Amino acid sequence: MNIERISAFSNGSSGGNPAGVVLCETMPNPDIMQSLAAQIGYSETAFASPLNKGWRVRYFSPEVEVDFCGHATIALGAVLAKAIGAGEFDLTLNQAEIRVEGFISQHNWGASFVSPSTRSQALEPSLLQETLALFGLNNEDLDMRIPPAVAFAGGTHLILTINSREKLTQMNYNQKQGANLSKRAGLVTFSLIYPESHTVFHSRNPFPIGGVFEDPATGAAAAALGGYLRDINWEHRGAITVHQGDDMGMPSRLNAEISSEKGSGIRVSGSTRTI
Repeated sequence: MNIERISAFSNGSSGGNPAGVVLCETMPNPDIMQSLAAQIGYSETAFASPLNKGWRVRYFSPEVEVDFCGHATIALGAVLAKAIGAGEFDLTLNQAEIRVEGFISQHNWGASFVSPSTRSQALEPSLLQETLALFGLNNEDLDMRIPPAVAFAGGTHLILTINSREKLTQMNYNQKQGANLSKRAGLVTFSLIYPESHTVFHSRNPFPIGGVFEDPATGAAAAALGGYLRDINWEHRGAITVHQGDDMGMPSRLNAEISSEKGSGIRVSGSTRTI
């Protein structure tokens, strides 16, 4: 069993979101994977074992298993490119099949993936009010050009668009209350965003259900956001860049390509570095 520690969606030689990557000959027992993920201590660890011509992949946070994790998939793709060679790798997840493309050169190392299919729906008023109360916000703090929503791209993310970069910087919440709300509402993360422009977004992603106050880079949430922007006909011009982790001192950059086909997966890419 080979354990790698990789920072995904890094910004040059700094930042990014740490992920564990464990390559195995056979998939371990879930209890073992959960224990290892807790020991590694990152927001997610990807476990991968050979399956047919591809890989079976499962993702564990320190406290729970999740069906899909974007930054751990980027880390996995980069590790496979380093171990096997640059190229595309088929991944069988709990509820989807996707492909990751790993690349490696003297100048850049990383990966890209196309997310599972996307969908979104408006946020129910009661859930909106609970979420606003959790983060100490009110309706006047929202940018309703991108209305509150629940968006899916392999995992379910609550999207809340803030109308001020300063308010996004000041984000705070009670982690235990956030975990309880996430569990009741079936959420993976809360995705609080500020649109600097039609194509550049600043994001903060609390992940309380996984025992993590905030993620510095969340590829699945970037994919969910891209799918949602397509659903509401936002002028995304085919691609967006998400700045995440800056307020944590871990600057991360996520690039998402948005095709015109409604519901299709979003291509998310980023660089990596070894921790």
